Amino acid sequence: MKRAERGAEDAAEGSLISHLIELRGRLIKAVLGVLLIFIALAPFADLLFRLLADPLMRQLPEGAGMIATQVASPFLTPFKLTLVLAVFVAMPVVLYQVWAFIAPGLYSQERRFAIPLLASSVVLFYLGITFAYFVVFPLMFGFFTATAPEGVTVMTDISSYLDFVLTLCFAFGLAFEVPVATVLIVWAGLVTPATLAKNRAYVFLGAFVVGMVLTPPDIISQTLLALPVYMLYEVGIVMSRIAVPGHREVEQQKDA
Repeated sequence: MKRAERGAEDAAEGSLISHLIELRGRLIKAVLGVLLIFIALAPFADLLFRLLADPLMRQLPEGAGMIATQVASPFLTPFKLTLVLAVFVAMPVVLYQVWAFIAPGLYSQERRFAIPLLASSVVLFYLGITFAYFVVFPLMFGFFTATAPEGVTVMTDISSYLDFVLTLCFAFGLAFEVPVATVLIVWAGLVTPATLAKNRAYVFLGAFVVGMVLTPPDIISQTLLALPVYMLYEVGIVMSRIAVPGHREVEQQKDA
């Protein structure tokens, strides 16, 4: 009996160690993916920052520009952007390593369900950043520069600008994950599509609250975040009805 128990403990310990070794390998591969992309992008750090600053530079008065208030900012800020951009670009690699680690423990049906969700989450995150860059930034920076008091020259610090823009990009990237989150909570059985549809008014109000929290205190950026969040919520309801076939049975049981 003791030998059997000891054998079971040794097997469990061996399994845990093998899982930790595999986790370490996956983390190393993910970090290497980010590092390789960073090395490839590093020579273009200044160009990447100019592209990021373009939405603001187009709105500044003629002769105005950006400034650096710290000694190392002109050197460090473009490389900080490059590192963050490397993480964003390497997101499919990172998510694949996460998927490869957890996939063996999933059922075949769960695997078929998870793969489209992972792919959709990456695409939606990129779409959120793209929407922020091409739609939100020009409108928002145009509003900020147009409302500057007379006699005030708008000259933004490059480090502060980078932090501001990255925060907005991350906020819009997360906000565009609403359809994936909606499908997940329906798949988990927490709610049904019918319940989500009945609470549209609360979600519409909540979208503006989220916009107030995640964006600067101006109505333009708040609205430009809130409206896509609500529309993506509607998309999530449609996707959940398609991706979770058993939701009708659950709704009928709740109605009964």
